[in-house]
Amino acid sequence: MERSMILYLSGPITGVDNYQEIFRTARGRLAAMGYKVINPAEMIGVLHEGASYEDFLDIDLALLAKADVLVQLPDWEGSRGANRELGFALGTDKIVVSLDSLLGGGDDHGPAGDL
Repeated sequence: MERSMILYLSGPITGVDNYQEIFRTARGRLAAMGYKVINPAEMIGVLHEGASYEDFLDIDLALLAKADVLVQLPDWEGSRGANRELGFALGTDKIVVSLDSLLGGGDDHGPAGDL
């Protein structure tokens, strides 16, 4: 995969105490490999406390629209938001890949799964 592509991190946030560290670590590892990475977990501190779940998801999908690749973090399957992000990514012909595959193992999938 080209290092100039923009990656968007997708994974569980709700109910995960250390989600910020999980997202930050993934972003750091991918950035160290030369990728440009969007970390939606960083946006939570930007929105005011009265923001709804849908407000956050609207921003997440707008950020994902700017990306080329959806990167699925471990345990994404149980996340309602990550599943909606996957649907959006597939519906807009984005590449979908697991974090594990980018870091050296696992399978890629999606419209351009021949990474």
